[in-house]
Amino acid sequence: MNKVAPVSQFQVQRLYRLILYGRWLIVGLLWMSVGSVSIWSLRREFSLWIEYFTWVAVRYALVHNRLASLGIGLCLGMTTAVLVWQSRHIIWGISPEELKRLEQKVRQINRHGPTHPLWKWVIQDN
Repeated sequence: MNKVAPVSQFQVQRLYRLILYGRWLIVGLLWMSVGSVSIWSLRREFSLWIEYFTWVAVRYALVHNRLASLGIGLCLGMTTAVLVWQSRHIIWGISPEELKRLEQKVRQINRHGPTHPLWKWVIQDN
């Protein structure tokens, strides 16, 4: 019979925090790169919106600047996805399936030892 090594819940929480910080880092990098370029390309429309704000002007700007719309949509979509993911865990807790997946990932990191890139942050005691 194959015995499964026990996993410290502290290590699972560390891995979960690393995943969480990684997701927010990706969202931040998206906003700083794609989001800022997309918003910058809409700068002429912003001046129009300041003078005469209507939803038609917003729609016109987004329809005729498709790359900017896609960039802002990507940033908003990723931000919303991470917010919903994190809120679900805050409200209902981590599901047993996801907890099992995190434990398997911790075992895999532990099996690889110090050569795994996450070993230093998940397994090693400071």
